[in-house]
Amino acid sequence: MQSDGPVLADLPRAECLRLLGTVAIGRISYTRQALPAVEPVNFALDDGAIVIRTNAGGKLAAATCRAVVAFQADRLDLVLRSGWSVTVVGRCEEVTDAAEVARLNELALDSWAPGARNHFLRIVPTIVTGRKLRGSPGRALRAPLEVAGHYRKGPSALSGAAAGHWHGSDGKDPQRGR
Repeated sequence: MQSDGPVLADLPRAECLRLLGTVAIGRISYTRQALPAVEPVNFALDDGAIVIRTNAGGKLAAATCRAVVAFQADRLDLVLRSGWSVTVVGRCEEVTDAAEVARLNELALDSWAPGARNHFLRIVPTIVTGRKLRGSPGRALRAPLEVAGHYRKGPSALSGAAAGHWHGSDGKDPQRGR
């Protein structure tokens, strides 16, 4: 019997890695100053490992070197209420071998951040999990705070959202206090 409602399914490792290869942005989760930190990063897959190009002297490189980290990426369709999410847990290592760095420089992996980014980090997956949600067409999801009635978009849905202006239910902009 086929369901007309939403279906949530666990994904096998190979499918998780295939899906990771279809997106350019993910989130790395690590510990910084004994607290959890999450940073969006662009990445590439290289023989099943996640490769991130960063600044050798930056906070990300310093905090993640030889640490166990989590990496997550997803793709969502708000209209169809469907999508997938993949999480990888593994040790993050810096790539120091000159031949390997030269090879990674050939990947289509240009950092989106400004400045020199000639340092590579590699996450070698130990745990790979993923889930895929097949939704059902219906009304599109809205921003969670908008659904809860706490916020409404500014004068124009496009101009307000595009400009990052959200207003509280009292009409005040919570970032500006007015």
